[in-house]
Amino acid sequence: MGHKVLVTGGVRSGKSFHAETLLLGEPRVTYVAPGPAADDVADPEWAHRVGIHQARRPNHWSTVETTDLAGAIAAAEGAVLIDCLGTWLSALLDEFDVWDAVREEWEPLVMERVSATVDAWSASTATLVAVTNEVGMGIVPEHRSGRIFRDLLGTVNQRVAAASDEVLLVVAGRTISL
Repeated sequence: MGHKVLVTGGVRSGKSFHAETLLLGEPRVTYVAPGPAADDVADPEWAHRVGIHQARRPNHWSTVETTDLAGAIAAAEGAVLIDCLGTWLSALLDEFDVWDAVREEWEPLVMERVSATVDAWSASTATLVAVTNEVGMGIVPEHRSGRIFRDLLGTVNQRVAAASDEVLLVVAGRTISL
């Protein structure tokens, strides 16, 4: 049975790097990138960040760019690294155009995708590592979009953590097992 690890922490805390090191010994790794591809965004800073992540990956890792995390987990051969749940959730919220919509209209659709992902995570026998952002330690966001994102990511993190064997918190490049 594979080991399932959720790696959380603040922005630029070192969580992605740490997650990658957990899988360096694996012969096959599928790196699932659920955020926008560098070529799809007119944002040089985002493209630079994506480039750094790409350059760090070993050559034998395969990359899948998708928001279908459940499908990617099920289809992968070998270990899986998802980086990150926060960018995935943001892409889902954009996909369902939730920002100005009535919550009752979009929330069931988003939660259905979350449930499918958690179910695939739980059912997998592969080694799985997911990176996520820890957003619940700051102030309450001023804007509705920030509150929606923060609240939903907190739910996603709790559900994936409950289905994981281990949860690691990365702060300033240091890792704490929770």
